[in-house]
Amino acid sequence: QVQVVESGGGLVQAGESLRLSCTVSGLTFANLAMGWFRQAPGKEREGVSCISWNGGSTYYSDSVKGRFTISRDNAKNTLYLQMNGLKPEDTAMYYCAADYAICSGANALLPRNFNYWGQGTQVTVSS
Repeated sequence: QVQVVESGGGLVQAGESLRLSCTVSGLTFANLAMGWFRQAPGKEREGVSCISWNGGSTYYSDSVKGRFTISRDNAKNTLYLQMNGLKPEDTAMYYCAADYAICSGANALLPRNFNYWGQGTQVTVSS
């Protein structure tokens, strides 16, 4: 009965902002490392950001560093991704992922570290 559900995607112009949300049920959210990934057509799934179970550690891909901020509210079982200064190259399906794992070091954004996935929310950025 595990459910991971993303929301907040949409169509925006370059330079604008979006905030994605992800809710988790069927798992103990406060014990989970959480991640955001994205996949554009014809490309491999790419790690965007992750956050440790207590928010003490975060990791960002170089392409989004300084523009995106990951956060979590364990009281609400909710993960967020604040995306500022969006660029057309950010266009992708964005996926929320969860697992009892870590968010640290070079392997932090490997999809194989996350076994529970949402259905995705589309982010499209026009120029």
